[in-house]
Amino acid sequence: MSEHGGVPGGGLVKGLAVTLKTMTRRSTTQQYPDVAPELPPRSRGVIALLEENCTVCMLCARECPDWCIYIDSHKEEVAVPGAARPRQRNVLDKFDIDFSLCMYCGICIEVCPFDALYWSPEFEYAEYDIKNLLHDKDHLGEWMGTVPPPPAHDPLGDPSKEETTAARKAAAPAAPAARPTPTRVRPDAAPGPDGGAVS
Repeated sequence: MSEHGGVPGGGLVKGLAVTLKTMTRRSTTQQYPDVAPELPPRSRGVIALLEENCTVCMLCARECPDWCIYIDSHKEEVAVPGAARPRQRNVLDKFDIDFSLCMYCGICIEVCPFDALYWSPEFEYAEYDIKNLLHDKDHLGEWMGTVPPPPAHDPLGDPSKEETTAARKAAAPAAPAARPTPTRVRPDAAPGPDGGAVS
């Protein structure tokens, strides 16, 4: 008898039973890289850049916890017809992301107010040299072709805040007609002979 009161060798028998059950079960090994894996719809692979949407607001670089986004720009004057003087706009010169430092938190994508950054499900961009994980704006722009379209809105889900605001504005009653403003009397004014106030 074992010291726990069980049958001697019972643990060995249980272990062999698990092994036998596993041996007879069908294998579910994915044959990667010959067979591409089925990734979840919101997989985080690589970050793609839509350069024409970037206004060089620097929010992504400032909010990045790893400081792995490097942005450089210059200003250009744009002549606006009818304006007294030309306006200035930022032109993107450099937009690099160092994926050897990136922790894929997605903060840069969330804070971008102009939808210039997107998640791509592509994850096969390993390099033999760590320096090659620094992707410039041209390389980041190439990933835009792999960004999936946004999912369709769930008809049973809550409406977006834009739809709610538009419906509330449409349902609001028209502004009431302007009423004549009543004449106000100062409290310190003395009453006149006909009962009215005299200033």
